[in-house]
Amino acid sequence: QVQLVESGGGLVQPGGSLRLSCAASGVPFDYSVIGWFRQAPGKEREGVSCITSSGYTYYKGTVKGRFTISRDNAKNTVYLQMNSLKPEDTAVYYCALGRVYGLEQRLYDHWGQGTQVTVSS
Repeated sequence: QVQLVESGGGLVQPGGSLRLSCAASGVPFDYSVIGWFRQAPGKEREGVSCITSSGYTYYKGTVKGRFTISRDNAKNTVYLQMNSLKPEDTAVYYCALGRVYGLEQRLYDHWGQGTQVTVSS
């Protein structure tokens, strides 16, 4: 019933920008948390950012000042605006739905299919 669909990934040069979208369906948007996670080649999945239904946001330290998470309740969509991208940002990016605020994978119950972000010249 719950469905999360990521989009917006692609190939971008260092210093460029991408805007990822996570469209949610099958769940009420209130009282939910959407998190963005990423998994780079050869590395474990890590939390990047999350946002609550009230708009409270949190970021992994390495992306603060570069990434912005936002939520459009009318569209049931969460966005991750990524600026000043670096090669180390290359990863598959996933959005996930949870009930508890945080960047730990175990806090999230439903996951999207992922979208590839590649930062390279």
